[in-house]
Amino acid sequence: MTTESNFVQPAIPKFDGHYDHWSMLMENFLRSKEYWSLVESGIPAAAEDQKLKDLKVKNYLFQAIDRNIMETILNKDTAKDIWNSLKQKYQGSTRVKKAQLQALRKEFEILQMKERESVDEYFARTLAIANKMKIHGEK
Repeated sequence: MTTESNFVQPAIPKFDGHYDHWSMLMENFLRSKEYWSLVESGIPAAAEDQKLKDLKVKNYLFQAIDRNIMETILNKDTAKDIWNSLKQKYQGSTRVKKAQLQALRKEFEILQMKERESVDEYFARTLAIANKMKIHGEK
């Protein structure tokens, strides 16, 4: 008798440029597969059996990132190296984006039409700020 399984394999979280959110999802994904220790600690010395697991983690990471990002980490040998490279490159930029977004919000809040400015010019400035906010993650 065949039993039907309702278990759905979790999808690999795709990196969309928001490192903090992605890293939390990816860490949870790798913990559920019991691979997180390889990212956290690396491959223990003289642990040949761990190399296959490390390759699996690298495969998950490669599936999560797009080609442009992958080209910047091709020289990384282990899952830990790849993770740390992504963290170094993108975690800081996430903080910078948040700070820039906060500055843009402030600029938007104090936005006023200037004397001798046409409505079209004012609207163009407003749209420029709104577009910059959108680029930095504002919805």
